[in-house]
Amino acid sequence: MNLYKKEPKPTATRISVSLPPQLAVALDDMVQQRGFHNRSQALADMIQQKLIEHRQDNTDQVMAGTITLIYDSSKPEVLEKLTRIERDHIAEVISSQHVLLEGHYIMEVVLVQGPVHRLRTITDRMITCKGVNSGGLTLTDKLIPQVHGRSH
Repeated sequence: MNLYKKEPKPTATRISVSLPPQLAVALDDMVQQRGFHNRSQALADMIQQKLIEHRQDNTDQVMAGTITLIYDSSKPEVLEKLTRIERDHIAEVISSQHVLLEGHYIMEVVLVQGPVHRLRTITDRMITCKGVNSGGLTLTDKLIPQVHGRSH
């Protein structure tokens, strides 16, 4: 036995899950339809999504995400209001992209990062603007690394 040789770290931990037959069939159908390699990959994806949702309950947790908005650009001042909200939260707003839709509609995707409670506040302010038809916040626990800092 070599005391200096490091044991390799396991790349996965095996667990056992029992499912009712109809749930197992539905899982297998989803695995096939979505193109997962196997049940383990599908279950890991679902567990990861639930863990992200769970972390969102901690409002001080820093997360990255997107705010997606659909709005009617013909409504007076909607674009100015949304831009003002982004400017008010410049520490959390990373970037935004506008996509022209049919008619006067625009889809805007805003990339954000910060404490969950601040991101929810930004989202709420945006989706309650007159002219915004729909919107929502999608979060991930993966963070955007800081590109550079500013020296003072």
